[in-house]
Amino acid sequence: MKKGTLSTIAVVLVIVGGLNWGLVGLLEWNLVEAIFGISTVITKIIYDLVGLSAIYMVYTSMSKGE
Repeated sequence: MKKGTLSTIAVVLVIVGGLNWGLVGLLEWNLVEAIFGISTVITKIIYDLVGLSAIYMVYTSMSKGE
């Protein structure tokens, strides 16, 4: 997988995560759980991927500053 593709996937997942938390905060409605179910394996995988994407974006942001 190319670095550009990985970065694009990371950005999309972080946006999804941010929008989901915005919905939770504003409307008390969790889109990920509404689509995939509460505490399902796929929901947990999505949360993990969003978190890993955020870590990846922090890492790439810091490495660009060198």
